[in-house]
Amino acid sequence: MEALEKLVGNINTYLSGYILVFLLVAVGLYYSIKTKFVQVRCLGEGFKRVFAKKQTADGKKGLSSFQALATAVAAQVGTGNIVGACGAILVGGPGAIFWMWIIAFLGMATNYAEAVLAQKTKIIDENGEVHGGPVYYIKKAFTGKLGKFLAGFFAVAIIIALGFIGAMVQSNSITTNVAGVFESFGKDISSYTWIIGIAIAVLAGFIFIGGIKRIAAVTEKLVPIMAILYIVGGILVICVNIKNLPSAIGAIFKYAFAPNAIIGGGIGSAIVLAVQKGAQRGLFSNEAGMGSTPHAHAQADVKDPHEQGVVAMVGVFIDTFIVLTLTAIIVLCTLYTGNGALSSINGEVVDGLNSSFTGIAGTLGYTDGNMVQRAFQATFTTLFGGNASVGNAVGSIFVAVCLFFFAFSTIISWNFFGKINFNYLFGKAKKGTIVYSAIAIVCVFLGSIGSNGLVWGLSDLFNNLMVIPNVVALFALGSMVFSRFQKKPDEIKVEGSLTKPE
Repeated sequence: MEALEKLVGNINTYLSGYILVFLLVAVGLYYSIKTKFVQVRCLGEGFKRVFAKKQTADGKKGLSSFQALATAVAAQVGTGNIVGACGAILVGGPGAIFWMWIIAFLGMATNYAEAVLAQKTKIIDENGEVHGGPVYYIKKAFTGKLGKFLAGFFAVAIIIALGFIGAMVQSNSITTNVAGVFESFGKDISSYTWIIGIAIAVLAGFIFIGGIKRIAAVTEKLVPIMAILYIVGGILVICVNIKNLPSAIGAIFKYAFAPNAIIGGGIGSAIVLAVQKGAQRGLFSNEAGMGSTPHAHAQADVKDPHEQGVVAMVGVFIDTFIVLTLTAIIVLCTLYTGNGALSSINGEVVDGLNSSFTGIAGTLGYTDGNMVQRAFQATFTTLFGGNASVGNAVGSIFVAVCLFFFAFSTIISWNFFGKINFNYLFGKAKKGTIVYSAIAIVCVFLGSIGSNGLVWGLSDLFNNLMVIPNVVALFALGSMVFSRFQKKPDEIKVEGSLTKPE
């Protein structure tokens, strides 16, 4: 088992650290240039469509644009927005956040293309149900046996990565954080996590069995609540530490190009590490190019694929430029600047930041999984007049509630994405759907009672593998996305199109 875990870890390092970073950055650049930077010109249109009163073409087929976006954002905004940002800072320094922004900017164009292709290749059956996602545009890109193989490969990878193992990872995050809350009160509930697991599994199962309509109904309510809760809490932290805000923001830009003072080594190797970690964490936070969110955007009932394409870009924007950035500012304002716990070593401060960034954090027990919790605990301790016991308890509860929303919403969206591909492989027989849902529910429970490095490694592995056929298809189908950008202004008549007649 140890040898297998090591092997999986080595494969993941090679895939996510080199091959997939190159592929996803390349496809982001490709679509950004070819669409004349649609993420700049049409982001405003995307926000307008998200909040438009009438969002469906006839209200009968599929979901509204907002429901589709909420389902996509539920998958995108997860524990990775917290752990991913903190991990990037720990290993690559504050400058890694800058590179996460660059990756998200490119990823918005990629996500636009995924949503457009999902819309153009979706199928509506005789019952009015929508079937769409990467498997359908992969088969469009490659006909014959190659297309069937790549589509099947993608389907198997996403079922395992998101539907099954992904559910285990997310439920484990929930129980771990709930247990952490009780620990802050001096209670050890490690022997009773199975009770939490049953509760999560029952709640998730109720939503799974209800199908896309119930999932959409839950996510369109859950996503705004979780986003507002976390944003309000984050703004509170920043307000309490407002004097450190300029240093925190300045550190992101300064150490994007000169990170060696933070993470050590030569300037060249330090920049490479900062870029690599920022790109790696950023790509798998916003999920642009992974092939997950097109399943949700295919469900949107719109007149023109472009309409849902611009809405899809809003999801990446919310994920990275709002939630993930807020996480980074929270951590930098509280822990790495001013009198923060990680701001100096033996009284020596280097530009307000620790010159042995990773080393001191590890020595003091700070990890990517607990940094945000520590930041909120420090802030609430200040608010409660220096009472650490109360501050730690309130901080732990707040972060646990936020992480529950993040992780649970991800579970239900990922389950839906996996179910679409399960039905693609085995047909939409009722027995098959019940089997899939039963396995997923069991995985939710198992994840809550225990986890190991191999499970996490396998989750990353299948996440990595599903990217490859999706990105290959995105390159192959560029002409389907670019066709509207090559038309003359008077040839584009669809309302809300990129270019309107003069």
